[in-house]
Order: sequence, then C-alpha cells, then structure tokens
Amino acid sequence: MRIGLTGGAASADKVVRQVQQAEADGFASLWFASGVLGDPLAALAVAGRATSSIELGTAVLQTYPCHPLLQANRAAAVAEAMGRPGFTLGLGPSHESSIRDVYGLSYDRPGTNTEEYVSIVTALLRGDDVDVRGTEWTTRSVGRMTEVTHPVPVLLSAMSPRMLRVAGSHADGTILWMASASVIETRIVPALHAAAQRAGRPVPRVVAGLPVAVHDDVTQARIACAATATSYAAVPAYRRVLDAGGASEPADVAIVGDENAVRAQLRSLVAAGVTDVWAAPFPVGDDPRASLRRTRDLLRQLAAEPD
Repeated sequence: MRIGLTGGAASADKVVRQVQQAEADGFASLWFASGVLGDPLAALAVAGRATSSIELGTAVLQTYPCHPLLQANRAAAVAEAMGRPGFTLGLGPSHESSIRDVYGLSYDRPGTNTEEYVSIVTALLRGDDVDVRGTEWTTRSVGRMTEVTHPVPVLLSAMSPRMLRVAGSHADGTILWMASASVIETRIVPALHAAAQRAGRPVPRVVAGLPVAVHDDVTQARIACAATATSYAAVPAYRRVLDAGGASEPADVAIVGDENAVRAQLRSLVAAGVTDVWAAPFPVGDDPRASLRRTRDLLRQLAAEPD
C-alpha cells in the first residue's frame, strides 16, 4: 500500500526535517498545499536534495493565477534543483470563491480553462514545443521553456465528469480530497480509466486524500474531525462529492476507528481502485501528540507491508 502524508511546516528547515523523517519511516510521499510557506516549491526543491526517493507533490497548485508556460518552467526548475526524479505537479482550478473574490479573475469556463491548461503543461513537461491560441490560454513556448531534466508527472484535482475526462486524457491521474471509497469505485475510477483508455494512455494514478485518526471512540473522532473540516461542505465541488457518497459532512468520510478498523478502511480504498493513499492525520482527545503518534504508527506499519 503506497501511503503518503500531508506535508507542511513553518519554515523550509522544518519541511526538510519533516521530509527526511517521512522517508526514514518508509512513507511513499508527502503532499503540500499551495499555501505552504506562501509557495511550497522552493522548500520542496531543498527537501528533494536532502532525500533520495520519497515523492514530493503539490496538492494542489492553482491553475488560474499562473500561466501554463510559467507553471511548467517552475516545475522543471524544482525537478532540476532536486537532482532526482520524485517531484509530482498536482494542479487544480481551485474554486470560484477564490478565483473571483481573491484574484479577481473570471471563472466562467473552468472546464475549458483547465483542459487547455493541462494539455499545455503536460506537453511542455514532455519536452514538446507548444504554439497554441486557445479560448482561454495562448502559449508560444519556442525558446522559452527550460530543459526538463527529470520526469514530472502531472495529477489533476478532478471529481466531476468533465475534469475526470481531462485527467484521463492529458494527465497522469487524479488527486482527490474527501472522496469516499464508494464514490471512487463507482464514479471516479470508471470515468478516469475510460478517458485514459480512449486517449491511449497508461492506467492513471488515483491519489485519495482523507482525514485519518486511529482512536477507539469513533463518535469522538468524527467530532474532532468536524471541528476542522466542516468548511469543506460549503464548497460546491466538495459538497457534490460528499452527496454522491451519501455523506452529510466531511467527518462522515474520515477514516476513523481502532487499528483494525482503519486498516480495513484503507484497504477498501485500494480495492476501490486507489493507487496511493494520502493520509491527513488529525488528533483526537486530550493528548494530541499521543493521538497523532498512534495514527502515524499504524500508517508506518501499513507502508512497510509488502504489496
């Protein structure tokens, strides 16, 4: 079972230590939000040089505020600075409230915008020249794209049918947040695999991100999750995926329970078609450190188990 964790710390030095510890513990990956340290890419480049094999990914960088040529160059620069394979570029169009209200940009055609964006970025990272005038994006890359010294896979935050088609057709897979095993099995994996097959692409990755806590009191664990994750229910994209799985709120899809229960739930994700688990441990109870340690201990054991 490929298990990764949420990454993030208050300084680049702490990110490096976090990544080194995760690699030593046998975790496959760490996933960093776009707001980590203002922009996680510089810290990931440094952490990648200080490690040898762990995958470092963004989950996710927003597409709208950054031109695809600039985004591809940034990704190539991180891969070169790391000096090894292992950087994965997770992208997503974000949400209308952020793009309109924070950046003042149009969010009228997110599907078209994202499809053009991802097709440009992936072509550039393959080493292709791009000369395109699209509906949303224009790119003339000749002489403007740096060499890509190590492969940079691209994952798309995709849960709707349109975005899953884009992910399967152009990207290396999808990176999810708050999608239950039932939604992944019945909606996400079939659509993603069908799109990849039509495009003649390899079987795509499915990285599933969910809150995780090992705790004996399931009710208490879900209450603890709700204290930090309820806001996601107000975001339309997450509301749709929660509704599809019959969940009233994000806490309903959290992976919680004792060691046996959490192990079984994580295995159900793999059975649903997940290739990578992105675990976001959260504390429960009066001793947060002990709670997090218990959860991490189980995740570390699972990460070490043979396939």
